[in-house]
Amino acid sequence: MSYAEEYARWQADPEGWWLEAARGIDWDRFPETALDASNAPLYEWFPDGMVNTCWNAVDRHVEAGRGGQVAIIHDSPVTGVVHKITYDELRNRVARLAGALRAKGVGKGDRVVIYMPMVPEALEAMLACARLGAIHSVVFGGFASHELAVRIDDAKPKCVIAASCGIEPGRVVHYKPLLDGALAEAAHQPEFCVIFQREEEVARLEPGRDVGWHAFQYGAEPADCVPVEATHPAYILYTSGTTGQPKGVVRPTGGHLVALNWTMKNIYGVEPGEVFWAASDVGWVVGHSYIAYAPLIHGNTTIVFEGKPVGTPDAGTFWRVIQEHKVAAFFTAPTAFRAIKREDPEGSHVGRYDMSSLRTLFLAGERADPDTIAWAKAQLGVPVIDHWWQTETGWTITGVPVGLGGAEPRMGSSGVPMPGYDVRILDEGGHPVGPDTLGAVAIRLPLPPGTLPTLWNAEDRFRKSYLAHFPGYYETGDAGMMDADGYLYIMARTDDVINVAGHRLSTGGMEEVLAAHPDVAECAVIGVADDLKGQLPMGFLCLTKGVTRSEAEIVRECVALVRDQIGPVAAFKHAVVVDRLPKTRSGKILRGTMVKIADGEAVKTPATIDDPAILDEIRAACRRLGYAGG
Repeated sequence: MSYAEEYARWQADPEGWWLEAARGIDWDRFPETALDASNAPLYEWFPDGMVNTCWNAVDRHVEAGRGGQVAIIHDSPVTGVVHKITYDELRNRVARLAGALRAKGVGKGDRVVIYMPMVPEALEAMLACARLGAIHSVVFGGFASHELAVRIDDAKPKCVIAASCGIEPGRVVHYKPLLDGALAEAAHQPEFCVIFQREEEVARLEPGRDVGWHAFQYGAEPADCVPVEATHPAYILYTSGTTGQPKGVVRPTGGHLVALNWTMKNIYGVEPGEVFWAASDVGWVVGHSYIAYAPLIHGNTTIVFEGKPVGTPDAGTFWRVIQEHKVAAFFTAPTAFRAIKREDPEGSHVGRYDMSSLRTLFLAGERADPDTIAWAKAQLGVPVIDHWWQTETGWTITGVPVGLGGAEPRMGSSGVPMPGYDVRILDEGGHPVGPDTLGAVAIRLPLPPGTLPTLWNAEDRFRKSYLAHFPGYYETGDAGMMDADGYLYIMARTDDVINVAGHRLSTGGMEEVLAAHPDVAECAVIGVADDLKGQLPMGFLCLTKGVTRSEAEIVRECVALVRDQIGPVAAFKHAVVVDRLPKTRSGKILRGTMVKIADGEAVKTPATIDDPAILDEIRAACRRLGYAGG
């Protein structure tokens, strides 16, 4: 069945379509009702169903006779370790950890904060919580003590599971002192902490509070899976809020299982038993959905990669992993490919590896500029598919469903809406606009299964953040346009649509033009305050490695490119070359922080920033252009 036929089937009978999809997982009690709309605009899916996530991700594959298949490959170039865990082994490890947690009183509804690097034990901790019906909240490993404390106070966990350290190229990140600092600051105190001691650093345990990972599990009776309501929260994942207080996105168990299972074959085009690799981190939503859960629910092999796209040891490390583990589908962020392209613009590493197993590359997490897509396609010789979704949705809003066919990638577009999503482009008054018109991207309610039903202990904030601005819609916070064939083009966050002398312009469109310059490896465009025009665009350019031409000449060419391709209306006159751009640890450019620096506002260093020292470089660059520089 083609994409168009499948989408039409969903439109004709949304509830029947989702009940049919629900048959793809194992239920303790199959739901008779698909959608509960009694509390609209707050909706719940499969309200009378009972199910367990860990059973679906682990046990059912063992029971089906596939326990000998590899479930998890831990590939860690920073420690030189490759370790494979079968579904049989994974079930035993998770059941024992769950039994140890149960013996300490952790049960259904209790929260567990997980603070770990990219090791299999992080996935085991998540699955052990799911086995018991406990609600996990993974915090990105290495987050500062204060940010961890804020999340502990909001989630109020019964226990914290952490590692002694994380390993970055050239340095050890001391997790345990960060956890100790967080607990010294937090008002809420967990009953106990479980510490996974790594060989690279053995942490000091606090007597009476901290227990070692292995000693804690010694002699524990393995725990069985506990069925929970489909509406029971599987996890809380905190995402940055505009107020500085993080928002706890809630993921409901049943919808999460149904939606993720459906995506693996239909969107990503993989069959059970094949190797699926998402090069992300368990601390982010991609790591939750497509490292820890979807591949295992679907019976694939998932890769836990502890490394970087460059520097561990070189710009060919992704290709080595694809060859060594016979990866069928690969999912990463555009920023990773931009880093590789900048380091190895000619793709000299690609030819050293046999990547014949790879069928498709998927990009998400930020806008994928056409230049990056074209480079990746030329180097790998496989379809490169941009798709768009959010922490809040947990899975694809728009994409190109490889397993269905009938939809082809279009350069610059994140694809077409998936079944479950009725995507509209709205003007500022909430009215739908025509094709190829820039506006706010919104989704008609209800959202599909697996998406957030609310925020943790913050229903009013949920309504205000997502539902209030456009009644009857979920506000995505992104701006874009849709063509006549239904392909969506995400241009920027709504905040990144700038107003230049009354003209609404997308900074993403300007970035697309700049990225096409042969000497530009990466770029960002922000809107800065201007007394005459309201806002003016400012470009920051990172050059490709080995470029020896004059920076001033390259800047002049870039300014001319934007003027030529977007027009004088853009008033693009200011651009500057910088060595790096400030990013979150997941690779997203911190444009909002850059705007504040340029406008001379006070800037609080974001908790998610990869390297705070970069902000000084941005300040200096702004001053070179005659702006405040923070």
